[in-house]
Amino acid sequence: MAIQNSSFMRWTSRVMIVFMASMAMPLTASAGMVQTDVIVDHAMADQGRAKIMALVSRDDVRAQLEMRGVTTEQAQARVDALTDDEAMQIAGKLDQLPAGGDILGTAVFIFIVLLVTDILGFTKVFPFTRSMR
Repeated sequence: MAIQNSSFMRWTSRVMIVFMASMAMPLTASAGMVQTDVIVDHAMADQGRAKIMALVSRDDVRAQLEMRGVTTEQAQARVDALTDDEAMQIAGKLDQLPAGGDILGTAVFIFIVLLVTDILGFTKVFPFTRSMR
């Protein structure tokens, strides 16, 4: 029994030596300056995604998407998968739509339906989308 215990102690000691030696190694980290426009663009893209998600989560838009075979989860996943540039472009197009009651809702609905079908690969209307297929 003493031989097994001695062997275990030797093995444990070697593991601890390697572990402690690796802890003493200096860790290097590189840091660089982040440009302001990169941070602003990312923040604007996040605002654009939030605007698109607010539209997708509306009951009337959700009902129309589900009627066309697109689940809310699929639409949300695709909005999350948009690049920063794509999110800003879509949010910009949403801002450019004319203000009004039913016209605005109809235009937004058509835009979202075309966008989602474009992303899912059923159509190719917008050049800034990537198809899932």
